Amino acid sequence: MSLHHRRRAIDHPSFRAGVIDMSGTAVGIAAWALVTGVAMVKAGISAPMAIFMSLVVYAGSAQLAVLPLMAMGSPMWVVWFTAACVNLRFVILSSMWRSYFAHLPLWHRLCIGYFSGDVIFVAFMRRYTAPVAKPQQVYYFWGASSLNFITWQGFSIAGILLANVVPLEWGLGFAGVLALLGVLYSMLIDRATKVAALVAATAAIAAYGIPLKLNILVAIACAVTIGLLVEAVDQRGRKPRIVVVAKNKPLPSPGPEQPDDGTTAVPVREEHVR
Repeated sequence: MSLHHRRRAIDHPSFRAGVIDMSGTAVGIAAWALVTGVAMVKAGISAPMAIFMSLVVYAGSAQLAVLPLMAMGSPMWVVWFTAACVNLRFVILSSMWRSYFAHLPLWHRLCIGYFSGDVIFVAFMRRYTAPVAKPQQVYYFWGASSLNFITWQGFSIAGILLANVVPLEWGLGFAGVLALLGVLYSMLIDRATKVAALVAATAAIAAYGIPLKLNILVAIACAVTIGLLVEAVDQRGRKPRIVVVAKNKPLPSPGPEQPDDGTTAVPVREEHVR
């Protein structure tokens, strides 16, 4: 992308809107990244390798999930399987991104896949509820993802470089948990996500005694299963909204422009009975 196009993108109102929307969670992301950077070094990973991992993996939840497994010498298949399960949600997110970005070139979609994140997805879906592609959505995504990437990598690398001078008595682990709770709260947008979060917490505690930290996998499996079931029940229970259209006006096509309250608009022509 040329300098002119980059400047044009940054000056776009939707780009700035993405930055503004993400700024509300930037503090939580920064704390989470700092804790993750410190945790990687404390787990025995060298600073250069930790920086490489931060830039390549770019998935805080997966990094934190596998670090205890790596530290205790767990089998590699357990490490890979845990990371895959933690990131399994991105398969679902990608299927929803498709409605907005499927028309873009492959290289652009691959970049979106790398830079996307949970908080970005939540902010995006709150602003663009109808699954229809619009030009400003690309600018919004890159505004949100740019701030998220800079915040994460900046504080993650800072945590890596300062890990040996940061005392454990500062309680960064607890601060990281609080940051994660703040980020998690912003993602609880409907009944399915709230129930899934509750089930995940309950399952993780109930299965805490399982060796190799496999309680994480149990929590993920239970949360995904229950979340999908609740979402299916909610979808089946939603009744269509009848939208009356004047007799002299054409019926709108049943496209993706739907109300924001989760209902489905069904146009019906107004007829006068004599």
